[in-house]
Amino acid sequence: MSDDKTVLIANGQGFWGDSLLGPKRLVSEGPLDYLTLDYLAEVTMSIMQKQRLRNPEAGYATDFVEMLREILPTCQEKGIKVIANAGGVNPRGCLNAIKQVVKDLGMTGIKIGIVEGDDILDQLPELIKSGEEFKNLDNGAPIQDVLDRISSANVYIGAKPIADALDQGADIVVTGRATDPSVVLAPLIHEFGWSMEDYDKLAAGTVMGHILECGAQCTGGNYCGWRDVPDFARIGYPIVEAKADGTFTVTKHEGTGGLVTVDTVVSQIMYELGDPKNYLGPDCKSDFTSIQMEQDGDNRVKVWGIKGSEPTPTYKVSMAYENGYKIVGQLTYTAPDAVEKAQLAAEILFERVGMYGKEIPKEDRFVELFGTNVCYKGIYKQEQEPGEVMLRVGAKSNDKDLLNILGRELAPLITSGPVGVTGFAAGRPRPTEIVGYWPALMDKTKVHTTVTVEEV
Repeated sequence: MSDDKTVLIANGQGFWGDSLLGPKRLVSEGPLDYLTLDYLAEVTMSIMQKQRLRNPEAGYATDFVEMLREILPTCQEKGIKVIANAGGVNPRGCLNAIKQVVKDLGMTGIKIGIVEGDDILDQLPELIKSGEEFKNLDNGAPIQDVLDRISSANVYIGAKPIADALDQGADIVVTGRATDPSVVLAPLIHEFGWSMEDYDKLAAGTVMGHILECGAQCTGGNYCGWRDVPDFARIGYPIVEAKADGTFTVTKHEGTGGLVTVDTVVSQIMYELGDPKNYLGPDCKSDFTSIQMEQDGDNRVKVWGIKGSEPTPTYKVSMAYENGYKIVGQLTYTAPDAVEKAQLAAEILFERVGMYGKEIPKEDRFVELFGTNVCYKGIYKQEQEPGEVMLRVGAKSNDKDLLNILGRELAPLITSGPVGVTGFAAGRPRPTEIVGYWPALMDKTKVHTTVTVEEV
C-alpha cells in the first residue's frame, strides 16, 4: 500500500428524511470512493419495529432502497461503494429489496452485504437471566419498570463487521444500529488494513465519522455564521480525503454551495459531545481535545494529531418503550391582547375537559405561546406586546379517550371562546403514542454479529 494513498468518503444522509439531493449530487458531481448514509435515530428503531410487526418484510429505511434505484448505475460506473445503517430492525428485508432493485435495473455483479446481530429484543429475558441489568443510564432505574412495554432493543455495534463485509467484496453494506461514525471508520480499516488495536487511527476514523455524520451540518448547515454561507440551495455535502496515517481533510465537491472552514467543522465536532477527552465508541475512546486542524485552502480543513485509547468492555444499548399518549393542537390569536386571549383559551379548554368527569393533572398539561419568546424564555426580553401568537396546547396521558376529549374541545373555542382566533385548517388533533427512550449498557462478549454477502 502506498503511503500517499487517499480514500474519499462522503456522507449524503444525516437522518431518515434528509434531502435525496445529497447522495444524488455526491455521486454525480465529483470523484468519490465511498458514500455513507446515516438513517437511524433512537425513536426510528421503534417505528421500524412497529412496521415489521405489521409486515414481516418491513422494518428498514425504504427511502434508502428507492434512492439506490437512482444512484446505483452511477455508483457501478464510478466504482463507488455504499455503506448505510438503513437496515433498521430488518437488514435481511432490506437486502431482499436491494436485490430486487438491482434486477429491475438490469444490473449484474453487485455484491450486497448485511450485518446482523445488533437487535437483541427477543434475547432480553435470556440476557437478564445471565446477569445483564440494563439499568437506565440517565437515572439508574431498573429495566423491570418498563420490561413489558419495550418495543425495540438494539446494540450500537462497531466498524469491524462492516469492514469484514467490505473485505468479502461487498459493493453495498447495510447494517442495523451501528454507531454513526462506524460507517465511515469501516472503509478505512478495510482500505488501510488498520489494526483494531491501533487506537490512535481508530480514533481518527471515529472523528472523521463524527464530522460527517450529520451531512451538511459541517458544510455550513445549522451554522451560526449563516450569512457567510453561499448558495444554501446547492449546499455541498461533506467529503473527507483520508490518509493511512489517520490525517484527513474535510472538503466538498468543487462548484457546490456551502462553506467548509475551521469554524463550520468545529461546530459539528461540538455536536452531541459529552466528555471531550473520552468520546466513547464501540471500537475505541477518542480524545477530542487532541484534535488539531487548520484551514488548508478554500473549503478545505486539514485535521491531524488525534489520540485514542482502548474501548470499554460494554456496548451501549438503545431501547424504546411504550410510554402512553400525547396530543397537541394549535390556534392563532390576534391583537389586541393576543397573549391574554390565548392564555384564557387554554384555561377554558382544560376546564371543559374536566366537565366530562376526567381531570388532566397540571403537570401533564402542555401550553406554549409562540410569539412570546418561548424558545428563549427568561433569556430574551419581550419588548412589546406581540400582534399575534400561536397557542400550542396539549397533554400526555395513558388514557387515550381523555386526550380525544381535549382534541374534540379545541375547535369549539373558535365560536365559544375569546375573539380574534384563526389557524384551525389542519383539523382536529389526534392522540399519538409516546415512545420512551431507555439507554443501557451490556457485556460485549454476549453480542454476536454476523456478516452475509450475496451477489446479484
